[in-house]
Amino acid sequence: MSLPQPPRASRRVDRRRRCRRVLIAGGVVTVIVAASVGAIALTGGDESKERTLPTTTLSTTTTLPPTTTTTRDPRRGIGVPVTFAFGGDVHFEAGIRTKLAQDPTGMFDPIAPVFALADITVVNLESAITEQNTPIPKEYNFRSPPAALVALQAAGVDVVNQANNHSVDFGPQGLADTLAAKATSPIPVVGVGNNATEAYAPFLTEVRGQRIAIFGATDVMGEEHVASWTATDTQAGIASTKYDAEARMVASIQAVRPTVDTVVVFLHWGVEGIGCATDRQKALSNTLITAGADIVVGSHAHVLEGAGRKATAFVGYGLGNFVFFNESGENGRTGVLLVTITGRDTDSYQWVPARIRGGIPTPVPAGASADAEIAHWNELRACTDLTP
Repeated sequence: MSLPQPPRASRRVDRRRRCRRVLIAGGVVTVIVAASVGAIALTGGDESKERTLPTTTLSTTTTLPPTTTTTRDPRRGIGVPVTFAFGGDVHFEAGIRTKLAQDPTGMFDPIAPVFALADITVVNLESAITEQNTPIPKEYNFRSPPAALVALQAAGVDVVNQANNHSVDFGPQGLADTLAAKATSPIPVVGVGNNATEAYAPFLTEVRGQRIAIFGATDVMGEEHVASWTATDTQAGIASTKYDAEARMVASIQAVRPTVDTVVVFLHWGVEGIGCATDRQKALSNTLITAGADIVVGSHAHVLEGAGRKATAFVGYGLGNFVFFNESGENGRTGVLLVTITGRDTDSYQWVPARIRGGIPTPVPAGASADAEIAHWNELRACTDLTP
């Protein structure tokens, strides 16, 4: 697959071949996007096909309009396919922060053309969003300035998951700063809130009439942090699937299921350095699919894990690092997962391989190297409970 980079002089318009206008009013973010993406051959998943995304106007808001009288199939909605792009763990440490300061709207030029293939792009921001530097006692503490959200928006990211084991690395003040950044973010942030109602709320949107819900949550954090980090009715924090919090996530999915066509859950889960899905990941994906999830994807292991179909849903166990300071060996192996779904039916999926270079994901050029990376990604399915 050839992914030519748009000329740098025109990147503000052509980064996703879209013109984007962001409106923020009263903490509600509305993004209006005019998109036109031409046909491109995609390979690397369960099929190879020529796909054309039609010119669209995508309006994404935090609330859906009232249900209309449009006839909807219980599995396929109004029958329009929607393509998602998923990237793994993102932070802005070390030299990546320097790139952010120097060129926030251009630092992701290498990967932006891949995001342009999708209607909605989601990544995990593995850090507190704060500029203060009073970390809690931990081996690693990650933080990103609010400008990171601007850079991600410029790259074409539409939604950020903020629920992970680094969200509260800078204590209560860092969490307060994160919530303030969410309130003024140019793109929606899920998985964190002033209380459980906010943290477990999905981002809701319509894409060409198909109704979408996107949740963010974490299944990993230090045991000593579970009580103080997890959002409750009276405590700010992050959405979790640990212990009793799993039931709240299930209830949130069940509550929104009747009102949307596609439910996506982005999880922080698995075991660091382990490229096979754990029993916990398998069981949790079963629980979320039973609750009504159609796509369950996530990251945390810092290496890739397998992806494929499970029952009626699509599962991607591990997306690896994406924007990260550790790019050696398997830690630098990355890519973008593209999933095209019509309502609840996964039509196709593709893996676009990349390597992290200077902290930034850079697509592997078409040819033998890319073919080998795709073959490796498909082989990871062998130690999962998934099918192609």
